[in-house]
Amino acid sequence: MDILIWIGAAISLLGVAGLGYCVLLALRARNSGLSEDENRASLQKVVAYNMAALGVSALGLMLVVVGIVLG
Repeated sequence: MDILIWIGAAISLLGVAGLGYCVLLALRARNSGLSEDENRASLQKVVAYNMAALGVSALGLMLVVVGIVLG
């Protein structure tokens, strides 16, 4: 079950990298000088990406836990 732990860790790190990318997107949107409506629309996209990255990270952590329990 070691392979399941490593796959889960890799997926979890991919999710954490996605969360970091969301932070960069949010900072760019905030500092871009767009109008309030355009800024809100771009931040809503960031929220969707953030939820997806959080889900990927959670799935990776679940794989790690399953690998530990089965191992």
